Amino acid sequence: MARIFVVANQKGGVGKTTTTVNLAASLARLGQRVLLVDLDPQGNATMGSGVEKRGLERSVYHVLIGLCDIVEAVRASPAGGYDVLPANRELAGAEVELVDFEERESRLKDALAAVDARYDIVLIDCPPSLSLLTLNGLCAAHGVIIPMQCEYYALEGLSDLVNTIRKVHANFNTNLKVIGLLRVMFDPRMTLSQQVSTQLEQHFGEKVFRTVIPRNVRLAEAPSYGQPGVVFDPASKGARAYMEFGAEMVRRLEQLR
Repeated sequence: MARIFVVANQKGGVGKTTTTVNLAASLARLGQRVLLVDLDPQGNATMGSGVEKRGLERSVYHVLIGLCDIVEAVRASPAGGYDVLPANRELAGAEVELVDFEERESRLKDALAAVDARYDIVLIDCPPSLSLLTLNGLCAAHGVIIPMQCEYYALEGLSDLVNTIRKVHANFNTNLKVIGLLRVMFDPRMTLSQQVSTQLEQHFGEKVFRTVIPRNVRLAEAPSYGQPGVVFDPASKGARAYMEFGAEMVRRLEQLR
């Protein structure tokens, strides 16, 4: 049975896609069978995995609308070693079309059930908003991974996200819970970063992942080459940190079982 995790944060620009792509590649390198689901119409996780989003004949849009099976739409990431359910601009139209569907919030969950035995881990990259697409991700998932910067505004956004997760847990998905908070783009030279990091540890305790992802230019460069950072420059600080995070996720999964 695959474990399904949403990488989510209602605040934009916090490294959700970078985290999803690099965690997928890290887990694949650690021997896990991984599927990355791109639920963002921008398709950045698709491109960052080395899959061309323009001209896709089948994508997550077609799966959600019921125009094809998930197996027909899945593509292999040539560099990452994992599979991708890709997305492009067509996905923006799904928001409107899904309104007329019964149980529209569980379309992704039903689709993923067909490939449950094929994967150990499914990672879902969500758009930076509470939309019907994000709701589909949260309803399909067992847990939420929250990447966040150690800044003041990030703390305010975090409280909004936790409230959203509670509402989804109460109304749609009783299996949903926060797996952990991942500190990303961390700059130890900034006093504020250290203060917010300490606050997170004090307030959330074991829910805060031990791994900290540093601000790293090589991670930012990797998507333009269609590769995860851990493949593009495995020796970089960012890549090594994501490999550590992948190992920490595997340990946490063993504890969850």
